[in-house]
Amino acid sequence: MAIRDIDDLPKKAANYTALTPLWFLERAAKVHPSRKAVVHGSHTYTWLQTYQRCCRLASALAKRSVGAGSTVAVIAPNIPATYEAHFGIPMCGAVINPVNIRLNASTIAFLLGHSQSATVIVDQEFFTLAEDSLKIMKEKSQGHFNPPLLVVVADEACDPEALQYALRQGAIEYEKFLESGDPDFAWKPPQDEWQSIALGYTSGTTASPKGVVLHHRGAYLMSLCNPLVWGMNEGAIYLWTLPMFHCNGWCFTWAIAALCGTNICLRQVTAKGVYSAIAKHGVTHFCAAPVVLNTIVNAAPEDTILPLPHVVHVMTAGAAPPPAVLFAMSRKGFRVTHTYGLSETYGPSTICAWKPEWDSLPPDTQARLNARQGVRYTTLECLDVISTKTGEPVPADGKTMGEIVMRGNVVMKGYLKNPKANQETFANGWFHSGDLGVKHQDGYIEIKDRSKDIIISGGENISSVEVENSLYLHPAVLEASVVARADERWGESPCAFVTLKPEVNKSDEQWLAEDIMKFCKSKMPAYWVPKSVVFGPLPKTATGKIQKHVLRAKAQQLGPVKLRELRIAKIARNGPKTDKLGLNQCFTQPRHFHTGDPHARVSWPCQLRTNSVLYTA
Repeated sequence: MAIRDIDDLPKKAANYTALTPLWFLERAAKVHPSRKAVVHGSHTYTWLQTYQRCCRLASALAKRSVGAGSTVAVIAPNIPATYEAHFGIPMCGAVINPVNIRLNASTIAFLLGHSQSATVIVDQEFFTLAEDSLKIMKEKSQGHFNPPLLVVVADEACDPEALQYALRQGAIEYEKFLESGDPDFAWKPPQDEWQSIALGYTSGTTASPKGVVLHHRGAYLMSLCNPLVWGMNEGAIYLWTLPMFHCNGWCFTWAIAALCGTNICLRQVTAKGVYSAIAKHGVTHFCAAPVVLNTIVNAAPEDTILPLPHVVHVMTAGAAPPPAVLFAMSRKGFRVTHTYGLSETYGPSTICAWKPEWDSLPPDTQARLNARQGVRYTTLECLDVISTKTGEPVPADGKTMGEIVMRGNVVMKGYLKNPKANQETFANGWFHSGDLGVKHQDGYIEIKDRSKDIIISGGENISSVEVENSLYLHPAVLEASVVARADERWGESPCAFVTLKPEVNKSDEQWLAEDIMKFCKSKMPAYWVPKSVVFGPLPKTATGKIQKHVLRAKAQQLGPVKLRELRIAKIARNGPKTDKLGLNQCFTQPRHFHTGDPHARVSWPCQLRTNSVLYTA
């Protein structure tokens, strides 16, 4: 039976328009035309200038037939052009595809081909990466390759020769490209708020990355919800420590325009850069993965500016933050808000909402409570933890594990050209996160494990399956399995368990481990490369399946990859009098390595059994 309203009043142009975050920029330009909008090095743009530059970008793209149905890829760090692209590209009706600059050429080639990007805007530092990706695409096209329009962004912080090389290869310089556009371009909002605004790729555990499609409605809602749940004020000064290519900067690209705030661009994230920006620009807010927080709290005294001139608000997500890191951040004057989400939910969509009654609790208890993933965002309609067997909600006992599921307007449209994955991820009316967690008595959720063996290193998702596939290509590898190992710097890092082929000479396992890592670096992004390699037979079931839970237990026994170990490994490898057996010798007592100084020796403790070799790089 049709649902009847109290009236028959229709939608009209005067009372209904499709939701889109693009209006935030237009409003900021009118309300605060002279306020600083974007700051990058010696360059500063006001909101009026930023609006006009975005209009120029939209106009220049439209003149080259880029519009509805088109995808524009952006391969760049946190620079003004990346920020402008989040408005200028959808203002001409196209979809922005921010590309992770840490990916290798073959992966980017897949992304560009799968998204059918007609235009590529690339920072000069990463031009050769884009060029190599296009070469791979051309080689695989069998003579049917139609190269995209290349626009290169100049940056005074980079080697000018890189820019000149790009221009010689036929790329158009970004500022010249903007000059061809109209600052008064009459852009049009989408007629339907379901229209796509952004495309981002997440590797998951599949053989190929999956394209997450987001719509204008969700981007609008998340852009308003993030400041709401965080308590951000109008005019906030936001530091870009979080990459804009991560879920469109968790939608803060659009949110800062809604607040008429100021974007402080940070090309390279360092603790010194963060502290300096706080002191110089008065930064009030920034987002970062726990690995960045760990860098900040462990920064050398000469890189810090303490005490902080004011309270700085930090939002963290991407991996579960260790309570000790949260505690250390609070002691330095940072107020950390813990959130959780996925690329499929426009970034963070749950928050560990702080309760006033927690203020009187001991600091370590506060940190432990704040380390939970929390409750749903205001704009996420449903959040639960359900049994993987029955699909029913698990009891709120803090013990019974289930899968975290979500439903609402800030869930993606779906995966691009992947009906099978869409059917699985949207089964039974829920978005299935693939993360396993528990529900506490107060309704707060907490992640306990990941059902698909995803390794989260520094907030980046790493597919163990894809790392294994590359390992199997090494001529010395017979079998390989990859699991997560705790890492003091990155939270987690890949740990590879490898069985060598019988004919391989195993007398120099240090060299073999280094060769495997070098091989991996040629096949995958650097942060995917295993930091630990353990040689020996792999545990299997009666049917021959590798028992990953056994390997995870072994990785846990190894303890975290320590910063001290990393430094010693580097010294041991580079020192002129390195003990060649030092890193690959199996022992139960501490070893000592010569560091190049005949009077200096460094201890290297290890607890592994004699049939297993651990190499940490």
